[in-house]
Amino acid sequence: MKGRTMRSNILFAAVAAFPLLASAIAAPAMDHQTGHVVEAGDLKIADARVRAMLPGQPSGGGYMVIENTGAGDDRLLSLTSPRAGKVEVHSMEMNNDVMVMRPVKGGLTIPAGETVTLEPGGLHVMFMQVEKGFQEGESIPLTLQFEKAGTIDLELMAGPARGKTSGTGHSH
Repeated sequence: MKGRTMRSNILFAAVAAFPLLASAIAAPAMDHQTGHVVEAGDLKIADARVRAMLPGQPSGGGYMVIENTGAGDDRLLSLTSPRAGKVEVHSMEMNNDVMVMRPVKGGLTIPAGETVTLEPGGLHVMFMQVEKGFQEGESIPLTLQFEKAGTIDLELMAGPARGKTSGTGHSH
């Protein structure tokens, strides 16, 4: 019975993530220099956005570019949104022709002097337990809690469910 439950959980994760993977394959390269930049401490956050969700989709993806201009690492400790019961940073990769998606444990480190890109097909923000799917053109609130930079409130504009999303996120 334990094996069946594990297979069911893997199947559920794969079904929930399929729109993210499909859109990543269809999405052209992004210009991460566009869009509004939010600065907090040594961090600069740009190109923050989400994809509109397809009908019946229980989870949605969010993306952004986080640059650490400081001399020390910072760490994204948690994410929250009133639009989702749970928000996490997930990794997504292909492993032997199987898409594997896992939450990033212990926070996401933003190394000193480096840029971390959350994008379709790789690291991304996963909005789970979403009651009302994101609609194209609407703004989705997201709060990020960093170890050093503190709390950052963002509004992520929902772009198309498939294909390129523009960098239209802005802060509050």
